[in-house]
Amino acid sequence: MPSVDLADVVAQLRRAMRRAARAADPTATLSVAQLEMLSCLAENPGARPGQLARMLRLAPSSVATLTHGLRRADLVTRTGGQGDRRTACLRLTPAGEAAVIRWKVLNEDLLRTAFAALPEGSRGTIQAALAALSELAGAVDALADEQLSGPQSAAPPPAMSA
Repeated sequence: MPSVDLADVVAQLRRAMRRAARAADPTATLSVAQLEMLSCLAENPGARPGQLARMLRLAPSSVATLTHGLRRADLVTRTGGQGDRRTACLRLTPAGEAAVIRWKVLNEDLLRTAFAALPEGSRGTIQAALAALSELAGAVDALADEQLSGPQSAAPPPAMSA
């Protein structure tokens, strides 16, 4: 299996998407990390910072830094948890929800435009591969979940830049 080729193409696509998104919206001020955290919070309203750190595979201090910036930008709120005010629950504000929607729409528009510019044969190949790519994404996600719940002594896989 050409896993190196696949990894290279996925990394190249991620870089191209970020570059095109920045070019399409040069006034955007949120980092990819902030947008990923907002998206994760949209999928998991009321998540605690520690949960977000585990889901995003970030250090708790990184989540704290991101949370601070997103609260300052009025994109998330932080409230005390149910029954224990020492715990924190994070939720998107309406502005945070709007930022997530803008990010998704921007990415959808970029992909739709780029996809339409491809030769018909390439479009068909990509369309036919969507189900398999979705399964691949699920399998990669499952690996992250296994790493989280597996033995702590297992060596992590080599880091990939993307």
